[in-house]
Amino acid sequence: MTATTPVDTSSSTAFREASRRRTFAVISHPDAGKSTLTEALALHAKVISEAGAVHGKAGRRGVVSDWMEMEQSRGISITSAALQFAYGDAVINLLDTPGHADFSEDTYRVLSAVDCAVMLLDAAKGLEPQTLKLFDVCRHRGIPVITFINKWDRPGRDALDLCEEIKQRIDLEPMPLTWPVGEAGRFRGVLDRADGSFIRYTRTAGGATAAPEERIEPARALDEEGEDWTHAVESAELIDISGGEFDVAKFFDATGTPVLFGSGVLNFGVRHLLDLIVALAPRPTPRIGVDGTSRSLDAPFSGFVFKVQTGMDKAHRDQVAFARVCSGVFERGMVVTNATTGKPFATKYAQQVFGRERTTLDVAYPGDVIGLINASALRVGDTLHAGKPAVRFPGLPSFAPEHFAVAYPADLSRAKQFRKGVDQLAQEGVVQVLSSERRGDGTPVFGAVGPMQFEVAVHRLLAEFGCQVKLDHLPYKMVRKLGDPKQRATTNLGNRGEYFTRADGTELVVFTDQTALNVTLRLNEGFLLEPLVAGTT
Repeated sequence: MTATTPVDTSSSTAFREASRRRTFAVISHPDAGKSTLTEALALHAKVISEAGAVHGKAGRRGVVSDWMEMEQSRGISITSAALQFAYGDAVINLLDTPGHADFSEDTYRVLSAVDCAVMLLDAAKGLEPQTLKLFDVCRHRGIPVITFINKWDRPGRDALDLCEEIKQRIDLEPMPLTWPVGEAGRFRGVLDRADGSFIRYTRTAGGATAAPEERIEPARALDEEGEDWTHAVESAELIDISGGEFDVAKFFDATGTPVLFGSGVLNFGVRHLLDLIVALAPRPTPRIGVDGTSRSLDAPFSGFVFKVQTGMDKAHRDQVAFARVCSGVFERGMVVTNATTGKPFATKYAQQVFGRERTTLDVAYPGDVIGLINASALRVGDTLHAGKPAVRFPGLPSFAPEHFAVAYPADLSRAKQFRKGVDQLAQEGVVQVLSSERRGDGTPVFGAVGPMQFEVAVHRLLAEFGCQVKLDHLPYKMVRKLGDPKQRATTNLGNRGEYFTRADGTELVVFTDQTALNVTLRLNEGFLLEPLVAGTT
């Protein structure tokens, strides 16, 4: 589309284009193969020609979605990434999320921008702690979940045991659509439960290209696969007996999960997952504003910012705000209103994002994720809208920090760069930046959900601002919200704790341990403290 081509902003266009969108996140415990699967999906959609799924393997590049230097060197995802591509007539908006638990706050933000989630389970490990937390978030938000049991090419657990674990531990009814032929580590292919046929996979060199598939009739499958085929058929029948037949209503009300088996690194079973997403994943629906009213898909443009990222382009170090389009038709260049500040925001520099790669975007529809460049005026949780009526969507959660450290520049001559970098990290949500009257404005305190957030903050301050940072870790383990800010002046915490103010204005009180908290409450009758609950606004 050229700049002079008129954009059809009619209601019918907004509805039609929204119906083509599938916006979902890939979530899992660390090392379950999430980024590898993300790239395998892009490979099957033919938007890349060769996968670089194996980190650190000679001659192979890092996965498309892991663009940050630390991600490529460590082989883990530490920031979310957005990829948009076409698959048939559908438009896929795929959000890869950090696998490490220390970056769960970023994952929670991403889940606010999707309509569906693909949960990845390691065939050898099943449901792990981070997986359990993410299932809980999906359930709380009513997000339907598709389960992909990954790494079936390696030794692992029995398929029936894994399905039973899903049912017993998270109360989701597993509804397998494929069933593995061959035990974990001897992956031959899958039984397609829709028609009873056998889909045999053929390995490619290092899994770099899409795996060829051959569909085989049951009689021939029995002939060629023998006991493996018989065991697969009998196991699948047991699933039906136990109530595991597919029921689309259970998927949409988040009480059941379709289950697929495969191997992301070998590209086995990935096409089935992509086809299932297109066929089954929810289309965008109207979003509810803070006033309880629903914003129709054909209303004037609205969207909300769920992520801010700087440093994706080393040449310019510009800042990108990722926004989910909620209603209407977005046109590059339109001036929208930031509902948080009431100020206008020009969208001249809007881009479509594919990992680190970016191209100019002229138009977007409900369900799309757009990248707004030079977006220093935008914050995570901001709502953008065009025209009237105005709308503001619910904000995003700030988690209760569990680790604290005083940050200061090793070289005081770099204090200006230090302050600029800290402000940027706070805006992106890399760490929570806290201020303390005891320490002064020039000595911020970093709050983090996990200690690896400190490593990312220190790395980025050095790489992007040339500022080497020292951290003095603080002994605080308990954090509460101050119920009545006036009590700050009348309640002395002594050496038991400290008052902090978060960037959003929230007053926090931190304590060294539970005993310090109890003593403070005993000595100060009526001292009002409130819990901070992760995942709530």
